[in-house]
Order: sequence, then C-alpha cells, then structure tokens
Amino acid sequence: MIKVYNTLTEKKEEFIPFEKNRIKMYVCGPTVYDDAHIGHARSAVVFDVIRRWFEHRGYSVIFVRNYTDVDDKIIKRANEKGVPWKEISEKYIKSFEEDMAALNVKEPTFKPKVTEHIPEIIKMVKGLIEKGHAYEADGDVYFAVETFPEYGKLSKRKIDELMAGARIAPAEKKRNPLDFALWKKSKEGEPAWDSPWGKGRPGWHIECSAMSMKYLGEMMDIHGGGLDLIFPHHENEIAQSESYTGKPFVKYWMHNGFVMVNSEKMSKSLGNFFTIKEILKDFSPDVLRFFLVSTHYRSPIDFSFERLKEAKAAFDRIKNFLNAKSVIKNVQEEGKGGAPVDVEKYRKAFNEAMDDDFNTAKALGILFEMIKEINILKDSIVKKQKATTEEKESILAAVSFVREVMKILGFKLEEEKSTNNLEDELIKLLIDIRQQLRKEKKFKLADEIRDRLKQMGIVLEDLPGGTVYRKGE
Repeated sequence: MIKVYNTLTEKKEEFIPFEKNRIKMYVCGPTVYDDAHIGHARSAVVFDVIRRWFEHRGYSVIFVRNYTDVDDKIIKRANEKGVPWKEISEKYIKSFEEDMAALNVKEPTFKPKVTEHIPEIIKMVKGLIEKGHAYEADGDVYFAVETFPEYGKLSKRKIDELMAGARIAPAEKKRNPLDFALWKKSKEGEPAWDSPWGKGRPGWHIECSAMSMKYLGEMMDIHGGGLDLIFPHHENEIAQSESYTGKPFVKYWMHNGFVMVNSEKMSKSLGNFFTIKEILKDFSPDVLRFFLVSTHYRSPIDFSFERLKEAKAAFDRIKNFLNAKSVIKNVQEEGKGGAPVDVEKYRKAFNEAMDDDFNTAKALGILFEMIKEINILKDSIVKKQKATTEEKESILAAVSFVREVMKILGFKLEEEKSTNNLEDELIKLLIDIRQQLRKEKKFKLADEIRDRLKQMGIVLEDLPGGTVYRKGE
C-alpha cells in the first residue's frame, strides 16, 4: 500500500487512483525566460522519482508537465535583449530540456505550451463568465473569488484575513482585491490573441487548468509543484476549475520543499540561485540527482557546494560497491554455511520506506546499512580467501538489488566526466609504489601509504587479482 501526503487534507492517505492501475498526474513546469536553476531541478527530480516508483509498483502513469511560454517575465527579457519574445521562450525551452535529459528525467507523456492552447483557455474563460464566476472589465477578465465559498481550502487561508491586506492596484479594474486575472488585455507591442473580449493573452493560473483538463480530463489523481505554488497559483486553479466543472479537481495535492541557501529560500529575486548548467560543470548529473533525493521531498534542502561534495562521496560508495562481486571471483569455495546477509530484509525495508510517501532519505539509509554489512562480509572473505555458497550468493544478490534500486531512482551510473583523471592516475601510481615496497619487504612504508590514503577517504583493497581502491568511506 502506497501512502501519499495530501496538502489538501494535511495528512498521509492511502493512495487510490480514480482508475485502477492508471494514474493521471500533472506537475507545473517552468516559465521559460532563463536557464533552469536547482529549484527547478528539485521539483523535476522529485516528481520523476515519484512517477518512477508508481511505475515500478505496476501503475501506468500519464504525466503532464507544461511550459508557460508567454508571460510578463518573458516579454521583459525579450525587450531587454531586443529580440522577439518567442525567441526567448524557444531558447529556454531547449535549455530546460537539455537539463532534464542530463538529469535523466523521463520525458512527460505530454508537455503542452500555453501558446498552443489558447482556444481551450478562451473556452474555459467563456464558461466561467456564463456560470457567473467571472466578469469582463474593459478587455480584462477576472475570476470573482467571492463566488467560490471554499476559496483558501488548499492554503488554509481565510477570505476575511486575505481581504484585510489586499489592495487593488491603480491600473486594475477588478471588483474585489482578491479577484485574479483569467484574461489580460494586451498592451501595445505585446503578444496578443483574438478573443471575445478583444486582443489579449491568458492570465497565469487559467493556463494549467485548461491544459490539464485537455490531457487528463476534469478530475486528476495528482497535481504537483513546489511549496511556493500553493498560494495563489494552486489555490486559484482549484477555484476556477471546480467552479467550471462542479467536480473535485484534484484528489492528491503534492508539494516539494524549498531549496535553501544560507537559510534563505533560493530564488532569482534574491540573486542566490545556481543554474543546473553551472552545477553540472563540476559535478555529474548523478551526483546532483543523488543530492536532491537524499532529503525527503517535503523537507527543505540546504544547498551548498560542500553538501554536493558530500553527496559525491556518498554516491561514490554506492558505485564502488557495485564492484563487490570481484571479491568472490578467485576465492576458494568452502561449501555451505557461513553468515550470509539477508538482502530480502533490506529490500522489504527499502520498499516500505518508498511506499511511505516516497521517503527516499530513509530508503537510501537502508541501502547504506546493507552496503556496510556486505562490506564487512567482503573484508572477511578477503582475509580468509574463502567464501561459502551462501556468502557468494549474498554478495551477488546485494549488487543486483543496488543496481535495481539505482535504475528505479533514475541514476545513469555513468563515469564521472570530471577533472579527476590526474587524481586517479596519482592513486594508481601510489598503489604501484606500495606493491613494489611490499615485494621489497618494506612493509612499514607500504602500510603508511595505505593508511595515509585511507585518511584522505581512499580505501585500498588487496584482492587475489591485485589491489583496487574505492573512494568515499
């Protein structure tokens, strides 16, 4: 049984989709006016892992992630650069997709763009006006919040309290300070489409409702995004969608936590953000992905390059573990017996952690517990140069399980494209020198090389076929 934390009810619930074995899932995508930053990476990786886990558990997932490809920020950036607005949006859609491919985020089933769904948006706005939930004012169309009594149910905000601090800007023509734009009258030189209310373009919130309904129907199982989207974006989506259809819009609302830098939320407005491309210059996509899943998706995650280095060391432990079966290649078989590792116990615990609201942090902790136990077994085998059938089977089963888990969590397990080739060559040179010292029976000096390397996080293993090393322990 999979349990999901539902932002709407503020509790974990048993996951039961509308249709047996099929999940309809929508995640808010980027507004494309700049390169994607690590905040975008977190949301993308979080919901990619959630999707992958559902698929691993036997569900078919229809996954929709949109592009907001016309927006004030896009227009502003185009004016600053002196280029057409469409050139900006196309450039950064391409950039975003490069980043997603690098991070091994699965392609959505559908990835709609706002500009390709203007008829659907206009139809929905017209329907809201006809039902008395929206009104036109000099080319603009606003949703009338007071017509939706449940407004605030997702964010747990009360209309009276919201009204106390709300103001109507001088240029706005809305009746109520909380009313929000469904359609915006275009200014001169801005992108515009014909509509019953004159030339204009969609408001931000209506886009996701119209596009999600086109691909997933009037009710969906999961709607996801960052915590910052709960209010007003997702709150407004609920109001307009449920007013339009008269049906519950989303069964489970899911939100990932913020990325923090020095205890402040990372954002472009604060100038404390790092783009995915910047990070991938120094760290592999697998390391960045590992960093993002090493914290539970609902918790804040504190970003720093030091934390990325720690993630790399931990991830290297996993990669190096995958060579564990080399230990049993040339050792003597000593029949049955021994104390094998119960890999199935760890598999069960891993699955339980993932089924409990996709707790990747706990699941990875379980993985490392197993790796530690297997490493103890490996050391014992190396020492005695013998292994029982059960011990060999334990190691093979553990390696197979780790490979399976890495695939489920979306890791490519590619070699680092980093600048550490010189480091690797120097380690190999020290290993060769140590081997020569041992041949010359200069064991004290040979042991000193081994011990100094261990202090630096490089562990040497003397195997029948020669000495190997692993990093990160």
